[in-house]
Amino acid sequence: MNDEQGTLSKAKAAQALVCGLPDDWHLHLRDGDALKSVVLATALQFGRAIVMPNLKPPVTNVSQALAYRQRILDALKLVIDETVRNIDRYKTSDILATIRMQHFFNRPDASADWMLEQLLQAAHFEPLMTLYLTDHTAPSDIDEAVDSGFVRAVKLYPAGATTHSDAGVTSIHQLHHVLARMEMRGLPLLVHGEVTDRDVDVFDREAVFIDRVMIDLRRKFPGLKLVFEHITTEEAAHFVRDAEGPIAATITPQHLLYNRNAIFNGGLRPHWYCLPVLKKERHRRALMQAASSGSARFFLGTDSAPHPAHLKEHAAACAGCYSAPHALALYASAFDAVDALEHLPGFAWAHGAAFYGLSANTRSIRLVPEACQTPQRLGFGERHIVPLAGGEFVPWRFDGFVDC
Repeated sequence: MNDEQGTLSKAKAAQALVCGLPDDWHLHLRDGDALKSVVLATALQFGRAIVMPNLKPPVTNVSQALAYRQRILDALKLVIDETVRNIDRYKTSDILATIRMQHFFNRPDASADWMLEQLLQAAHFEPLMTLYLTDHTAPSDIDEAVDSGFVRAVKLYPAGATTHSDAGVTSIHQLHHVLARMEMRGLPLLVHGEVTDRDVDVFDREAVFIDRVMIDLRRKFPGLKLVFEHITTEEAAHFVRDAEGPIAATITPQHLLYNRNAIFNGGLRPHWYCLPVLKKERHRRALMQAASSGSARFFLGTDSAPHPAHLKEHAAACAGCYSAPHALALYASAFDAVDALEHLPGFAWAHGAAFYGLSANTRSIRLVPEACQTPQRLGFGERHIVPLAGGEFVPWRFDGFVDC
């Protein structure tokens, strides 16, 4: 997929790809000013998104999820309304170029009318909410979540596994009564699959989690809908492929495109650092094979996780790659590299909706095999954020919503 320097290869395909509007089945939107800075990037490319609940404090019940959902919708409307006003007011000024760079860098020649149409489409974005599983979650919380109609899953974070996971589960065994209720009510469990023992090598934590937790979880709750989130290893890909019962996995663009060398090419590169961490090349190849196999058990989940640059470029860098603005171009580049573009619509559009029991989106988007440079930085409240592969050329370009 990459040359020895980690640079993405040129596009192989010669024709544009029109695809049903994808959904992002694993997304971090944060809150407050950070939320306002990133929510439009997702809404401009995806119809729906499973929103992670690891805020401070975490989203642990239905009332908190409802309030967070409203903040997301309010933030999106605020940003869209403000951007529409600025486009209408500054159609011939340099400010329009600034708007293009922040929100439409994939179309540097975009007209004001085209941008307004894209914003109109983005206003239909739907956040799908999740609850944060804790040692104190009760079966009644599960009933309320299912009955709400807008909470679509519960997220399991082993305590200490990743950003804002300190309130996570300390022992899955003490929550069997909760998992049984989830199995009965058909509510999916989304699993961050890593052990947190300090004596386990960071590169082995996913594989060890399978042996210690996932196999037993699948055996004790055969009807529980499981999503193995952001898988990173050959072992995880094979486990999901072969396990019995309702199970699926999300895969991020960085784990399809890069191996762990990307973190160290030319020096330590914190904007390629995420958890679970990038792995060896054999694992990347196994993930690419799974994603492009056509199996409905694998679908898109960016795990786009924004952090301000100063907290990434830090002695103790935050984990997470921000990929929302160019995620679909990254995925298209990965599938094109293995001559599997015919399987991208299933991975990005159909499989996830089917697993969650939702109808596939009826709108469409277009991707074109033209190189597009990712901005080196983007606005992030009063600071800035560096996207994954910032400043680099991605072989494919997202071309927006289309009428079909």
